[in-house]
Amino acid sequence: MAAGYGEILRARHALRLLAGTLVGRLPNAVAPLAVLLFVRAEGGSYSLAGALAAVYGVANAVGQPVLGRLVDLWGQPWVQLPAVLLSALATAAFAVVGTGVPAVAYGAMAVAGLSVPPLEGGLRALWPSILRAERVQTAYAMDAVAQEVMFTVGPLLVSLCVAVWSARAALLLINAVGVLGVVSVVVSGPSRAWRSAQRVPHWLGALRAPGLLALLGAFLFVGMALGSIAVVAVSYADTHGGDAVYGWLMAALGLGALIGGAAYGARPWAGAPERRLSVLVGLLTLGYLPLLLVPGPVAMTGLAVLAGVFLAPAIACAFVVVDRHAPVGTVTEAFSWLVTTFTVGSAAGSAVAGPVVEWGGTVRGFAVPGCAGAVAFLVLLATRQVLAATGRAAEVEVATENDRNGVPEAGFSEGGRA
Repeated sequence: MAAGYGEILRARHALRLLAGTLVGRLPNAVAPLAVLLFVRAEGGSYSLAGALAAVYGVANAVGQPVLGRLVDLWGQPWVQLPAVLLSALATAAFAVVGTGVPAVAYGAMAVAGLSVPPLEGGLRALWPSILRAERVQTAYAMDAVAQEVMFTVGPLLVSLCVAVWSARAALLLINAVGVLGVVSVVVSGPSRAWRSAQRVPHWLGALRAPGLLALLGAFLFVGMALGSIAVVAVSYADTHGGDAVYGWLMAALGLGALIGGAAYGARPWAGAPERRLSVLVGLLTLGYLPLLLVPGPVAMTGLAVLAGVFLAPAIACAFVVVDRHAPVGTVTEAFSWLVTTFTVGSAAGSAVAGPVVEWGGTVRGFAVPGCAGAVAFLVLLATRQVLAATGRAAEVEVATENDRNGVPEAGFSEGGRA
């Protein structure tokens, strides 16, 4: 396991690109917490904090595929660097002006969210250009594991900045660090050299691929499952020990994802990834069902680890499926659509879980992630023929283009052709 990841990180540029992407995504990952702490420090209400965070989130969901399409058209540096500077400046304006002028605060959050650079899609487009084809799936798994680390460490960094300095300083510092991360990526050789394959003009862009639409439909509900757990866990913690228990449950979910992602990336996988994804989402759904037992905190923490085990493998496998189904010239946009869909699903899951908990209590609340996971599994089953057909078409399309360009058959990733 460690040898496989070590080989990837020893590849030229790999560590820099992974670290730069994670650091560059830090402001986006911690935005809801940072905004909440800042608004509360300014004397604002939780409602205002939630509304500002929601504006940021919606704008981010809209901006990712738009900026992803621009990256495919113009290249990474010309889009990602201006985007991160605009996002950081908007956040800085929010930190300086505060919440005294609501229109300015909402506008700043909208601009900051809309201009978050599509680093996730950018990194996944770059992996095939710096790694051997057989290592790309492992890199996707490592990418999914690294996300869990970032979402665990990020809130701790924000809390530390607030404790040492202030909530305003945390907003400014985290975003400044994020800019440095993006700069580290876009000035690298692979990012500057990467060019998307020539695309067929179409207003739908990546969304014209039926297989990609099927995948996004499934992952909308995977996102709902994850978003609902975060809400229901609060209800559980309220009656089983408070905030500390909530923290342990969230950490346990992250630990499970780390374990599952590390194990998944430790070996190569044969066969169609579309079929494997269905199995992984089915196992993810089964992992949510024991949460309905609602045992004591210690046992519940163990069940939370189990519930997280198949999340990172499912996400890593989804990256491979996206890469296979994205129309030529749309790989960054396609990955960005996955990010957007997952984000929207998570927000929807949070919105659904709240009323369910108020109506039926914690036990019925924990039924929400199980039901959402089941729907995701059924979507994959219902569209399996579409996924299989377009997956085979993608292989033929890439192999044909490689033949025309004289590229040895080393994999089916657009990034590898750039």
